Amino acid sequence: MLDAVLNFLAGGFTQAGWLAIVVYTLVVTQLTIFTVTIYLHRCQTHRGLDLHPVASHFFRFWGWASTGMVTKEWVAVHRKHHAKVETEEDPHSPQVHGIKKVFWDGVSLYRDATMNQEDMEKYGRGTPDDWMERKLYSAHPYWGIVLMLLANVALFGVVGVAIWAIQMAWIPFWAAGFVNGLGHWWGYRNFESADTATNLSPWGVWIGGEELHNNHHAFPSSAKFALRKWEFDIGWAVICGLRAVGLAKVLRVAPTLDVRPNVSLPDAETLKAVLTHRFQATTDYYRQVIVPTLREEASHAGESIRSVPRRLRRALADGGRWLDVEGRDKLQAVLAHRPTLRTVCDFRARLVALMEQRGAEQSLKGLQQWIHEAEQSGIRVLQQFAARLKGYSVATR
Repeated sequence: MLDAVLNFLAGGFTQAGWLAIVVYTLVVTQLTIFTVTIYLHRCQTHRGLDLHPVASHFFRFWGWASTGMVTKEWVAVHRKHHAKVETEEDPHSPQVHGIKKVFWDGVSLYRDATMNQEDMEKYGRGTPDDWMERKLYSAHPYWGIVLMLLANVALFGVVGVAIWAIQMAWIPFWAAGFVNGLGHWWGYRNFESADTATNLSPWGVWIGGEELHNNHHAFPSSAKFALRKWEFDIGWAVICGLRAVGLAKVLRVAPTLDVRPNVSLPDAETLKAVLTHRFQATTDYYRQVIVPTLREEASHAGESIRSVPRRLRRALADGGRWLDVEGRDKLQAVLAHRPTLRTVCDFRARLVALMEQRGAEQSLKGLQQWIHEAEQSGIRVLQQFAARLKGYSVATR
């Protein structure tokens, strides 16, 4: 009898070897990642896709068992993050709370946010509210993780406790810490979005595609996060597989920008495309107008573009929005000695203001006036950008 008990504790019912244990751990943690990115994030929060009830309930059950998270709470916290991004009300912005706090203790910020019942009701609308949710998943969120612990111990004995501990730490570290922290702190940006979101890697594999965080903030409702030819989103690959067998329906993906040739005057189609691709437009402006202007003015002064600190060069992309007072003063000093650069930065600020303006007729007139003045500016790169901007259109699929 004692031998049987010891044998069970050593290897559970499976008596699996280390390779099988490692494979099992990778599979169950990846399932949890897919639950977060496909079900909680793309489906429930942003409505980028619909899941068949079978797939939806599987993910809901797995999230309950592997994380103990409540769908309504996760959705509400993330929706508020988008609504209040990089402000004092953002639940987990490194710009507000500091990178160390978000990276190492992001889970406590998440828990604090779920305590605000007003926010839970405001931002958590439309999430499941059936009998299972009310009586089990939301009512007893910790039953699931206890069930997972018991299952792991039954399968692998004492080693199952270690597997369970890894599962419990997986989402708090990779999602609450890694994506919410580094995803607003370090990486590359395809789009100059109105926040600090970055892409951590062009190959969104390890954490389900969530690595492509800047892409997501540029087009939040898109079910597909990879937006460049060299980028790969494994979450989207799984969605395509689910769609192929009738378990998922894609509702929205990011629109594609098209540029019409020989457009003499911006029209309603131009305005629609500029507003839809506003972050692409500001990104293009930075790369095609501001950077070449800075480089040219530096060369005329006998300097290198590197004479301007990289932090200030990057700040030109968003008008110095994220600089502190000292940084803004330094940026103004840079612009004071470079009149052409100041001019193109002023044009950028006016373009951004146009995109935020209400009223289609007024916005179109403002855009036409902006392009006319850009064409008359005498600044070659600005003129070239204005000519391209006139042809903006949303590509038809």
